[in-house]
Amino acid sequence: MLAKKLPHIAVSIGDFNGIGPEIVLKTLSGVDLSLSVPVIISPVEIIEHTESLLSTEHEVHIAEQIQDVKAGVINVLPISSDDLKITPGVQSSQSGEVAMLSIEKCIELCMEGKTHAMVTAPISKEAVNLAGYEIPGHTEFLASKTDTDSVLMMLVSGDLRVALVTTHIPIKDVASSISEELIKIKVQLLAKSLKKDFGIDHPKIAVFGLNPHAGDGGVIGMEEIDVIEPVIKEIKTEGNPFTLHGPFPADGFFGQKLHTKHDAILAMYHDQGLAPFKLLSFGKGVNFTAGLPIIRTSPDHGTAFDIAGKGIADPSSFKEAYMLAVKLANKRISEN
Repeated sequence: MLAKKLPHIAVSIGDFNGIGPEIVLKTLSGVDLSLSVPVIISPVEIIEHTESLLSTEHEVHIAEQIQDVKAGVINVLPISSDDLKITPGVQSSQSGEVAMLSIEKCIELCMEGKTHAMVTAPISKEAVNLAGYEIPGHTEFLASKTDTDSVLMMLVSGDLRVALVTTHIPIKDVASSISEELIKIKVQLLAKSLKKDFGIDHPKIAVFGLNPHAGDGGVIGMEEIDVIEPVIKEIKTEGNPFTLHGPFPADGFFGQKLHTKHDAILAMYHDQGLAPFKLLSFGKGVNFTAGLPIIRTSPDHGTAFDIAGKGIADPSSFKEAYMLAVKLANKRISEN
């Protein structure tokens, strides 16, 4: 375990043909390195290439092993990749493989207590699958690698927090995937994280309906009546240290500013929650995976292959993800 109290943050490099390396270096060159110890997991060639792209030199320390990392600098813990081919904007099996090797090393460091948290740069699911990894996304891979049965995808921007019941599945499968048991698990994970990670002792949680107008009393679908309303009523009778409201029609919720009256929102599916979240977070949203035994955050955007290699990527969301990881790590350090 780490003896030093300064939070050590493992950083995955993401898909190196996307904007991952650029936003990582831009972020770490702009944060106060006296407050944390960043450790980028990446082939050294990618860091060197990105530095030349940005036409700046950062104080980079190559650490042959995790014990060699230093405070006050950008640390790089190298992973090898033979005959590296950096082609911005192009999805390749090699970029997918390096992205996953970087993530796996970050998970390993966190699970062994050698880093306090991890921040993941964007990956391409297509490139990852070309490399032989059959995964729908980061969240599911992290759950598998940490032997965690249930996790919760939560987007965070200040006091706005939006969590999801279902994540990376086709729309046609959403209704059949939602059950009372699944909603109950996600509610409990959300409430626990709001208290443990965000210090909210008695959170107020809003639950969305699935159908337009939350089903309109069964006229536009029965999931609210058959599944969502009963589980909300059941949870309310259990004497939990949180309050639950809903199901709310999703279309008018944010327009009525109801999100300002709740500590978190539980949406039924990906776009139902993330579309309004990304509109309101102005490019500074953070993806936080609740329920893991480790801290993991990431930006709320993808690889942006269309602008890769041009040096114009906005690091705002990644910077917010890094700073949230530091904040959560400090909270857990202070509690131990």
